[in-house]
Order: sequence, then structure tokens, then C-alpha cells
Amino acid sequence: MTNSYTVFEDLGVNDYKDTWDYQEKLFNEVVDVKLHNRDNPNDPQTITNHLLFVEHPHVYTLGKSGVQNNLLINEQFLKQINATFYKINRGGDITYHGPGQIVGYPILDLEALELQVKSYIDKLEEAIIQTLAEYGVKSERLDGATGVWIDTKVPGKSRKICAIGVKASRYVSMHGFALNVNTDLNYFNHINPCGFVDKGVTSLEKELGRKVDLQEVKDILLKKLSEIFHLQLNK
Repeated sequence: MTNSYTVFEDLGVNDYKDTWDYQEKLFNEVVDVKLHNRDNPNDPQTITNHLLFVEHPHVYTLGKSGVQNNLLINEQFLKQINATFYKINRGGDITYHGPGQIVGYPILDLEALELQVKSYIDKLEEAIIQTLAEYGVKSERLDGATGVWIDTKVPGKSRKICAIGVKASRYVSMHGFALNVNTDLNYFNHINPCGFVDKGVTSLEKELGRKVDLQEVKDILLKKLSEIFHLQLNK
């Protein structure tokens, strides 16, 4: 197995397009090293994985399999609510990113981690589930849908607290997850989140009835991700 380590960066509040461009740059670097190692087995280079945390200004993103009609507002209204919109190259449908939400972008060599895409997503979900459990919030997976949900067995009550949409090429991942912590949930009223019209959205703040220390959640989540993926972190 090729040596690898993971660089963690918290980008703070950062523009969506700028972060997407940065992801693409890091992704291409990982792929280039993998191709080098494939073609030069006697001269392997160390693969540098990346894990980015970021908060975005208000933005809606539509995955490559998504339906634009799931954005329920026009360009003029987008401007009124200080939001932007991008069609992007991850899987999944439409979602919202904004302040008070932890967005995570793991750029990982899944091959070196001996993971298929499905098991990779399962582990992302597990890290979120374990993080929420630290706050006494019971969450779970929902059959037929990615992400992390609450009350999936209660009719009319199931609600998503974390969206997941990834891209993987040459077994390198990008894009990732969005965990609602202190998120303004009103922004979800302008979309059919992830294409669903019959399910709600929630946040850690809403579930607990109080604001939550965002940095504390980041610290717990980083610990869970590093444990579950067995990441050797370089901060």
C-alpha cells in the first residue's frame, strides 16, 4: 500500500466557487500522484490526502443527477436573499449551504483506504451519527437516501440533519457532507431538499433548542472522522 497522510484545513467562511476550485486543485494533485505511482512502481511518491472544513455564504448547489425545478425561486429572488446558485459535478440533487453549517470536503485516495464508494459514504454517515450522539441526538440512515436523518420510522416526522453528495474518480473522492448546526433553516424553504418533497430538514440547534458551539462540533467531528477512516492527520 502506498504511504499517505491527511492534511486538515479549516477554511473558515469561504466563497463556494473559490472552495470548489481549491478542491479541484487538490483532487488533481492526488490523482497525478496516483498515476505517477502506477507508472513508476519503483519510484512511488507519498500521497497527500486532504480534509477541508468550511462555512459557505448562502448558496444552493445542484448535483449532476438533480432537477433544476427543485430550486423553487428565480434569479431575482436569489439576489434578494443574498444567495447564489451553482450546478456542480457531485452526485445527488439540490442542497443549501450557509452560515452555521459545517461543510466537509474529504479528498481521499479511497483505494489506499481500501474503500468502495458505498462503504466510504457509510463511514461519512457513521462519523456524523457518532458526532450527534455526543449531544444526545439519535440519528440514523434512511433506506434509499444518503445522508443522516432523525425519526425515520415516525410517519411524517423524518427530517435530514446532514446532506451527503460526493464525486469519486480514479478512486479519489471530493465534495462531501453538510451538517446543519446553527443553520438558518428558512433557506431550505426555497428548494425541495435533495429532491424530496415529503421530508423535513433540521439542525442541531433546533433539536437541542439552543445554539451550539460550532468549534466544539468541529473538534468532535474531526476526531470521529480520523478514527473511523484511520487517518494520519497533519494539521
